[in-house]
Amino acid sequence: NKTSKIIRTWKGWTTLENAPIYEDMLINEVFPTVKKKGVDGLEKVSISTLEKEAEVEFFLVLQFDSLDAVKKFAGDDYKKAYIPDNARRVLKRFDDTAQHFTLKEELIL
Repeated sequence: NKTSKIIRTWKGWTTLENAPIYEDMLINEVFPTVKKKGVDGLEKVSISTLEKEAEVEFFLVLQFDSLDAVKKFAGDDYKKAYIPDNARRVLKRFDDTAQHFTLKEELIL
């Protein structure tokens, strides 16, 4: 019985100026720190952006190997957004909660 993989999605918005700073922070600080903390069930992270007139929307998709791994990452109240203080400073606004989906299938075509 394999445990179901969980896809966690979340959105945050920055100003146009802060977008590259936030992106760099996610790649070089936030997620490396998460891995160092021993969250080994986090398998991959996708960072996507949508540039609008006055802001940039970030769409994060995290793949975990189980719900336990999600809780290890985000705590027992795992639906709450995980945003380190340094990241909060460059975000204009953000979703307070993350969405969690059960991964059914991945087709590599």
